[in-house]
Amino acid sequence: MAAAISKTVDMAARAEMAATSRNRLLSTPALVIITVFGVLPLLIILVYSFLKAAPYGGVEWRFSTDAYLNFLFQRDIFDDTLQFTPDFLIIYFRSAVYAVATTAICLLFGFPTAYFMATRPPSQRNWWVLLITIPFWSNLLVRTLAVMFVIRDEGLINHALMALHVIDKPITMLYTNFAIMLGLLYSYLPFMVLPLYSSLEKLDFRLVEAAYDLYATKRRVLWRIIIPLSLPGIVAGCLLVFIPTLGAYVTPLILGGGTHLMIGDLIAQQFGTGRNWPLGSAQALILMAAVLIALHFYSRAAGQVKHG
Repeated sequence: MAAAISKTVDMAARAEMAATSRNRLLSTPALVIITVFGVLPLLIILVYSFLKAAPYGGVEWRFSTDAYLNFLFQRDIFDDTLQFTPDFLIIYFRSAVYAVATTAICLLFGFPTAYFMATRPPSQRNWWVLLITIPFWSNLLVRTLAVMFVIRDEGLINHALMALHVIDKPITMLYTNFAIMLGLLYSYLPFMVLPLYSSLEKLDFRLVEAAYDLYATKRRVLWRIIIPLSLPGIVAGCLLVFIPTLGAYVTPLILGGGTHLMIGDLIAQQFGTGRNWPLGSAQALILMAAVLIALHFYSRAAGQVKHG
C-alpha cells in the first residue's frame, strides 16, 4: 500500500515538473521579445543618461551626472556657477495638468457612455462597442490631422458658424491649449469607455432595482452602488488614459504647433535638434519613474478594491 502511494506521489511530481518545463518553454519566445525590445533599450537609455554628451550628437564614453544636473540647473557661461532653471519642470507640470484634465474629462464623458452601452439589450451592445472602436481603425497621426482640419480657421466648425452668421471671422482654435485638449480627448476617450463598459456590463442591476424598491434616490444609487461596483473599471480607465497622455507626442506637436511643449516633444528635441542624448535619456527615465509611481498607486487602489 505504501509503495503504491509513493509511486503515485512520484508520478504526480514528475507530471508537475513536466508541466513546469513545458510552461517555461512556451513562455520563452515572449521572454525573449520582452528582453530584446523592452529591457535592453531601457538599459541602453539608463547607461546613456550617465554619459557625457558628444558635441554633434551621440555620447562620449565618460561617466557624468550632468544630464540629471541639467534637468534642474544650468551652468553660467561666464563663471561656471549653477543656476536653478525651472523650464523642464514647467513642461513636466504642464504635461501632468494636461494628463489629469484629459483623464477627468474622459471619465466625465466616458462613464455615462459606458453606462448607456451596458444597459442596452445584449443584441445591441456589440454594435455600440464597434462604434467606439471605429477610431482605432486609422492611425493616430491620421486622426490628429483630421482634428486639425476640423478646427482650423478654414475648417468645418468655423465654416459652419460663419455660414449661420454666428461669427463674422474665424475663431482661432488651432495651435492653442484647446486644440491639444480636444485632440487628447478624441484620441484617448475610447481607452476610458471600454474598461468602464467591461466593468458595468458585469454589474448585477438587480441591486439597482432593489435600491429603488427601498426608496433610494438616483444620486444615492449612483454613489453607493453603481460607482463602488464599477471602481475597478474606473481605476483601469484612468490609468489607461493618464499614462499615454502624459507622454503624448503627436497630438501636441501637430495641434499645438510646437509652441506648447509636452514631455514627449521635449525628449524628442533632445535626441533631434538638441543633440543631447544623455539629457534626453535622463528625461525619459524621469518620465518612466512618474509612470511607475502612477502604477504603484494603481496597484494599491486595485488591492483596496479587491479586499474592500
